[in-house]
Amino acid sequence: MADEREKDGPMPEIEMVTVEEPPKPRELYHIASRVLDIPRMERVYKLQRAVVNLKAPLAAPLYHMTDMELTRFGRKVRARLYTPGKEDGGCLILFFHGGGWVTESVDSYHGVCAKLADELGAKVISVEYGLAPEHRFPVGLEDCFAAAAEIFAESGSFGYGPEDIVLMGDSAGGNLAAAVSLMGRDRELFSVRRQVLLYPATYNDHSPETSPFPSIRENGEGYILTAKRLCEYWELYLSPDDWYDPYAAPLLEKNLSRQPDTLVITAGLDPLRDEGEAYGRRLREAGNWAEVCRMEEALHGFISRVQSPEFARACELMRGFLRRGKEDSDGKE
Repeated sequence: MADEREKDGPMPEIEMVTVEEPPKPRELYHIASRVLDIPRMERVYKLQRAVVNLKAPLAAPLYHMTDMELTRFGRKVRARLYTPGKEDGGCLILFFHGGGWVTESVDSYHGVCAKLADELGAKVISVEYGLAPEHRFPVGLEDCFAAAAEIFAESGSFGYGPEDIVLMGDSAGGNLAAAVSLMGRDRELFSVRRQVLLYPATYNDHSPETSPFPSIRENGEGYILTAKRLCEYWELYLSPDDWYDPYAAPLLEKNLSRQPDTLVITAGLDPLRDEGEAYGRRLREAGNWAEVCRMEEALHGFISRVQSPEFARACELMRGFLRRGKEDSDGKE
């Protein structure tokens, strides 16, 4: 939660992170984006799910993996625990995968979470949640909240206290992590101390014509994830009555007080860049501690490229954030 660390000072400048390896030629991404963006998501999401689930590797020598079922509030939520070969991160990470609330899964994020556990030296619990449009908002979010409530209640069985739990998610998963933090505060069931939001979706308008964020127009075409696709994900995820619900779009929440210490990492070539950074600023303005770092030449979804320099740099930033949080916690004991 917020403490005395500069919380009354001005929001620091966003750190522009440049990796040594140049990005792939942008022309390739323009071509791929045009090809991938032809059919509407409502017509192809089932096929896309089948394709992304092929990403799960067959072998994982650097960690121990355990499938489990988390039960809370009458919900049964599938999850997978990754234990690194060397555990020195001092925290338990609860991870929510991306995929526009419509695609991806624990299986397709298998390699990502295994690598995160290894690189961060921390146990990672990857959470499965109901996908839209079969399970529209708030079903997936309630699944994530139930999983978080169970982990907070039973953290001792994993060798940690509730204060050691870190929420983490990318894209739609970053949206869910932020919303779970808000729900934990509002329902007074648990208090999240730290969260990592990777290029999170935080706002409800991704139309180039009406969005207040320049990155929707600057990066809304030609970089795999398009503004058009974002709008389609949103329409599949939400019913019209839910478009202005702050749990669906956390940037709409008027009261952002008593939120976790937060690391936001955005991608410079991502249409979601500006709304993720805006959420970090809003958290800081509400009295929380928040750090925002931009991977200047990165594309949306870079965390899935586990061999990339962007992934390595993001892990470096996360290790620093988690280490600082652990040191602060130890100093308060």
